[in-house]
Amino acid sequence: MTMRASATRYARALLDVTIKESDPVTAEQDLAGFIDLAERHPELQRTLSNPVVSAGIKRGVVQQLLDRATLAPPVGKLLVLLASRGRLELLPDVLAVFRERLMEHRHIVQAEITTASALPPERVAQLQERLAAITGQTVTMSTRVDAGIIGGMVTRIGSTVYDGSVATQLAKVRERLAERH
Repeated sequence: MTMRASATRYARALLDVTIKESDPVTAEQDLAGFIDLAERHPELQRTLSNPVVSAGIKRGVVQQLLDRATLAPPVGKLLVLLASRGRLELLPDVLAVFRERLMEHRHIVQAEITTASALPPERVAQLQERLAAITGQTVTMSTRVDAGIIGGMVTRIGSTVYDGSVATQLAKVRERLAERH
């Protein structure tokens, strides 16, 4: 099983438990906070990621940290479980998948809009409203500028891309012309 697949299983389980027993948003913050703590303290990071350090020692270190912190109980249990199994390296992937699943659970979708020039804030708000109406979900949006698309826009919602850029239209015309000759 790949690391991502393992992380997906842990993230799904964590979300299921936090929905029933606590607050998933708090769990996401707690998990992110633990990862950030490890990243900010190189010695801790080395200890938790070193394959030479036994799972028992890692579990003890995690338990000591949990004794000093107030984390959602399901997050604490997951951290101890991962330490016991020597799987703490999965934490960044667990967090990423957990965030994806949490957004799905909350009916939030991420959209990225790419345009040739910057959009005024009111246009971004209009696009966000239209995408929310189309998807039936709350839309969080990010915008990007790429002069290479010449004009129009490219919208990515999840893994779906809607390409209305002038560059793509010109490429299609070029292909049709090449097919005729």
